[in-house]
Amino acid sequence: MDSEVGALRTVVLHRPGPELERLTPRNADRLLFDGIPWVERAQVEHDAFADLLRTHGVRVLLLGDVLVEALASPAAREAGIADAVDERALGRELGEAVRAELHGLDDAALAEALIGGRSFAELGVTGRSLVRAMAAPHDFAVDPLPNLMFTRDSSIRVGPRVVASSMGMPARRREASLVALAQRHHPELGVVAPTAPRDPSAVEGGDVLLLAPGVLAVGVGERTSPAGAESFARAMFADGLAHTVLAVPIAQRRATMHLDTVATMVDTETMVIYPGVLDGLEAWTVRPEGPDHLDIRGPEPFRPAAARAMGIDELRAVDTGLESVAAEREQWDDGNNTLALAPGRVVAYERNTTTNARLEAAGIEVLTIAGFELGSGRGGPRCLSCPWERAPVE
Repeated sequence: MDSEVGALRTVVLHRPGPELERLTPRNADRLLFDGIPWVERAQVEHDAFADLLRTHGVRVLLLGDVLVEALASPAAREAGIADAVDERALGRELGEAVRAELHGLDDAALAEALIGGRSFAELGVTGRSLVRAMAAPHDFAVDPLPNLMFTRDSSIRVGPRVVASSMGMPARRREASLVALAQRHHPELGVVAPTAPRDPSAVEGGDVLLLAPGVLAVGVGERTSPAGAESFARAMFADGLAHTVLAVPIAQRRATMHLDTVATMVDTETMVIYPGVLDGLEAWTVRPEGPDHLDIRGPEPFRPAAARAMGIDELRAVDTGLESVAAEREQWDDGNNTLALAPGRVVAYERNTTTNARLEAAGIEVLTIAGFELGSGRGGPRCLSCPWERAPVE
């Protein structure tokens, strides 16, 4: 897979489930949600999204099903349980008891526990523990993963390889390891070889755009660090997956947590971009220079740098309107976060009417879905999907 816009053939989604029911006003901020979603409505919206993809010939794999199949492997079960039980929080004795309880679950129940978490009230563990005695009944012994539905962030498919993200926020770090485990031990997805950055510095999938074969852009901001972008670039060069990586600084704030919150590709030479960053977006151009060195140049304006790396005259930008209030509102509502099904055909949230109208005026076909509850964790159709297979762009 070498582009953002080649005809989408296979995608991995995660249908929101009980993990979202764990969100409360007390923990939502720590778990990176701006509101408390209506779970049943989120499921209806997600089902409609999956059905739209299937209608357009996309094979949809659901991460929950992938994980259940992967847990048939004893090694996967052991690794998933070990990662879920944090002895620093529980202590050794209680941690061992929780692990034993999880080992007693069948594959489907274990998958639900690893994703949805377990509260102290739900545990059958007996015995004395100061941790348990001092915890409230609904405190978590195993944390839930409510952000798992944003499957774009936790792994990155580039060419014939997959990269497990190193998540920048503590609430999401186990999420990436669980996704990597599910992929690695799944009978189909496991045939895709992993590649790994050289160090654990933060890099998330929402910050990585496949601009063209061999050309990647990596946003550097709240979720991906400069060290993470460099480590990712070195891994791409070492495995022959890219010849150019553009490191793109973005504002370190909630509204612009990832590069794909301000810009996504909608055609082979066209992107939709938030006008608030259109003129100021810059890039550092990174290329390999020998086996261990990098050639780093910049910064310079992003679009000319990207066009030169892509070998095109111009990277066209469809901005989301000159009226600043409307553009800012729709950027917050993920108007720039589109999923391409093919060159010039994208999925977007229906609520972003100005952005969608400007895309259509620019010749881009826009297929819309509802996102009233899906967007409560700050993510649009691109965030909600991990493309696993695309046709090459001709």
